[in-house]
Amino acid sequence: MLVAAAVCPAPPMLVPEVAAGAAPELDSLREACAEAVEGLAASGAERLVVVGPVEEDGSGMHDQGAVGSFHAFGVDLEVTLGPPMETAPARPLPPALAIGAWLLRESGWSAGPCQGLGVGEPFDPSECVRVGHDLAAAKERLALLVMGDGSACRTVKAPGYFDERAAAFDGTVAAALATADTAALIGLDARLASELMALGRAPWQVLAGAAEGAGLKGRLLREEAPYGVGYFVALWS
Repeated sequence: MLVAAAVCPAPPMLVPEVAAGAAPELDSLREACAEAVEGLAASGAERLVVVGPVEEDGSGMHDQGAVGSFHAFGVDLEVTLGPPMETAPARPLPPALAIGAWLLRESGWSAGPCQGLGVGEPFDPSECVRVGHDLAAAKERLALLVMGDGSACRTVKAPGYFDERAAAFDGTVAAALATADTAALIGLDARLASELMALGRAPWQVLAGAAEGAGLKGRLLREEAPYGVGYFVALWS
């Protein structure tokens, strides 16, 4: 049963060591993420799953103790998903899940066991919803930390250049996250999301599937697009 969910963006620059001199630019985003994760800790959850977008080889479940690295970004930093295990799983965390693990580490998460779920971008909405239903079907009190970004086409300097559809897409996402509108998230167009490079689409639809019928209330803690990419922080509880 889903009792709470936090939605956070997954840019590598959220990690100060990666951002280096530009780190202060995302301080407000980090503060909102910390507030969202604190909300998970206060929910009484017995199990936490970090959900994030991944390449195909990162799809599926990642066990507690899995290690994520930021070496690809030129930073000698590793994080562990939840409390370290005596023997770390061999399968490494993909970047989005590693950023989620970093957020948990910063918050001092100790409320229960953790896992990571990588959701491949080809997952269509119905498959995402099914995965969410399966997560929420367990008897224990479940919390989700859902990682993912909005459109990457908000300005001409954005990774995907400017697309006039991007602001409206992100506005729909922001409104859905603010009100815990599962139907609106399920209704996001997968093709449009892909064209706008919105990597959060599949994880948000997993959240929507898990939250159907849970009666959660939504709060949008932060919305911004500092690099032409839509970033959202929300708490459902």
